[in-house]
Amino acid sequence: MSKITTIIDIGSNSMRMVVLEKSSRFAFSLINETKSKVKISEGCYENGGNLQELPMQRAYEALKSFLNISNALKSRKILCVATSALRDAPNSKVFLNRVKKNLGLNIKVIEGEKEAYFGGVATSNLLHDDNFVTVDIGGGSTEFCFVKDGKITKSISLDIGTVRLKELYFNKDNLDGAKNYILENLKKVFNLGVEIPSKVVGIGGSIRFLSKLIMQKNLYPLDAIHGFTYSVKDEQNLFLDILNTRTVEDLEVLGVKKDRFDTIKEGTFIFKTILDELKIKTVVTSGVGVREGVYLTDLLRTQNHKFPANFNVSVRSLLDRFQICPKQSAYLGKNAREIFEKLKPLHNLDDKFATLLVVASKLHSIGTTLNFYKLNDNAFEFILNGLNYDFLHSSRVVVAHILKLSKKSLPKEKDLEEYKELLPNLETMQWLAFMQALNLAINIDFSCPKVEYFLDKNILQLNLPNKSFLVKSYIEKLELPQKLFIEIL
Repeated sequence: MSKITTIIDIGSNSMRMVVLEKSSRFAFSLINETKSKVKISEGCYENGGNLQELPMQRAYEALKSFLNISNALKSRKILCVATSALRDAPNSKVFLNRVKKNLGLNIKVIEGEKEAYFGGVATSNLLHDDNFVTVDIGGGSTEFCFVKDGKITKSISLDIGTVRLKELYFNKDNLDGAKNYILENLKKVFNLGVEIPSKVVGIGGSIRFLSKLIMQKNLYPLDAIHGFTYSVKDEQNLFLDILNTRTVEDLEVLGVKKDRFDTIKEGTFIFKTILDELKIKTVVTSGVGVREGVYLTDLLRTQNHKFPANFNVSVRSLLDRFQICPKQSAYLGKNAREIFEKLKPLHNLDDKFATLLVVASKLHSIGTTLNFYKLNDNAFEFILNGLNYDFLHSSRVVVAHILKLSKKSLPKEKDLEEYKELLPNLETMQWLAFMQALNLAINIDFSCPKVEYFLDKNILQLNLPNKSFLVKSYIEKLELPQKLFIEIL
């Protein structure tokens, strides 16, 4: 697979592009993301599904701009897919042939089930969940992909979309007709014979925007849409408030932006109906979808479209891109786990924190790579955004705080205040910060010493092969959690 790859997704409402760069066999990072609301399906559902000339021209011009960006970024591979609008349109070949002839771009029109599958591939690899159903609301259709124990079991596409319902029902003020249309289509989901989970992973612009409104309303501390989770029960009133609006001024009061005026009510109506009928309790917001699914299906074609076990693309990508010394990173990760396990009788922390401590240890020197001075703060700010794939928001925030607070003194309540909602209690963070600080102190001279650890009641004994003044002085300056003492043998 090419080092730099462009994926273009032509949807009924929006055209989106991502440019992704490989850094090692399975690791990659996003280097460009562009969206254009070309509304290629505008007017088609009122005209027998036929694409109209003006929307086709908008899409054509947007594609030219997308290709300019792709070429400037030296992308060597372009994968372009089209979904509901083009697969439904009797005259889609008019657009497809024009693009191929004038722009040299082959557009692959994918079936609805395949579109749903791509969403499942993206979310099952790039979100920290194993049991869910994806719901991808587009302009012309809505896709469902069922994932159980991390594996895709069923995929289906229904002709429910924001633009479709707007033209067929909402513009005619026929909400009852819209509701009945959705419910009739949803029977196909129930007829699949699969167990419907209580968790939805939401894909698509309408669902993401609803999540942004919820984050703003609740003053959510982390500015990251991918992985944001909320309870359906807790947010029902916002859905109803949007549906009850009568003017754009009403929408503005709720925080809806101008570019969402045209389809937010339709998107909310569709999503709420699906959540109610499927009896969904929790929504996880996905920042990835068809585009990333197309990419991963190509990248992981020899792996059954799944990353290898215990592989995290965000961690691997950061290690690759910031050229963090593999020897030092591996040592700090291994040493962190040894310290965690030896002190477990005292801290009694869940094993999930061992994993997060190891991740923080491996990525420690990323702060130095950015800038040596204030390296802990540099790492903190970067990690809050850098660990975007396959991490819970709470996990990402914990890793960032371990990096920031691994100093000689233990963290205080005020150090956790801004992200308190996503952090464990102070005692837990003090133990994690201390273990990271001890880990770094032991390897302050980068010698990767083979240390032996012994726990005698509440005394951690260290048998250091190199009892240098530098190492001993750093360890002696560490503030210790309550009940712990350190003895250097």
